[in-house]
Amino acid sequence: MQDIIQQFMQWLHSLGIHPNQETANAIGDAVGQAGAAVGGAVAPVVAKMDMASLMALAAALGWASGFRLYAVVFLTGAMGYAGWIPLPAGLHILEHPAVLAASGFMLLVEFFADKIPWLDSLWDSINSVIRIPGGALLAASVFGADSGAMGLVAGLLGGTLAATSFATKATTRAAINTSPEPFSNWLASFFEDGLVVAVMWLATAHPFIFAAALVVMVLVSIVLLVVLYKFLKLVLGKLRNFFGAAPRQSSSV
Repeated sequence: MQDIIQQFMQWLHSLGIHPNQETANAIGDAVGQAGAAVGGAVAPVVAKMDMASLMALAAALGWASGFRLYAVVFLTGAMGYAGWIPLPAGLHILEHPAVLAASGFMLLVEFFADKIPWLDSLWDSINSVIRIPGGALLAASVFGADSGAMGLVAGLLGGTLAATSFATKATTRAAINTSPEPFSNWLASFFEDGLVVAVMWLATAHPFIFAAALVVMVLVSIVLLVVLYKFLKLVLGKLRNFFGAAPRQSSSV
């Protein structure tokens, strides 16, 4: 830092400006105070997460995994790798370059697949077997390395939230796909992309605000599932057929 200040003073001399030693000292003090301010702002971010932050992270991982699992894995790992948030020990594996590369690749595949009407519903059917367990596993990993009981609680919470958000996404997409134009589908998909980023940021930066937002999102999901019940039945029927559970045939006498 002193070298930078010295170079700055030499540059001023080249311009014909000759500050005295007191001015130079003032500049150094100002730079030092700015550095201290930046350090004070960054310190709470890199400090160890408290219980409220951990619970918010577990809930966010479960909820967002229901509609964008690969994006959640990539964003969480990238934030931990960059040092933006101190990931719990159970999530350190997400920072591994191989995991980041794999999740980043699948994120791109899902980004484009989710923008094509009807293909998005097929993609949801295929990924239904991984999103809900994935959300439960990620949520459990927040506490799993330190507390088995809390890991189980977080896993149950994360799995339930993932199932709720997945059902809401699949149901609303089934309703949207009845429209012949693709714009509503694109709008819904981009909204979900942005929602993942917003949920992860809010959970890590403002856990209590995220808790209130999560309650609102769950209530909205319940309302949508009730209003779009016939499309929910359609989604459940497609999932049963996809996994080979053929409908029962009544026996004739």
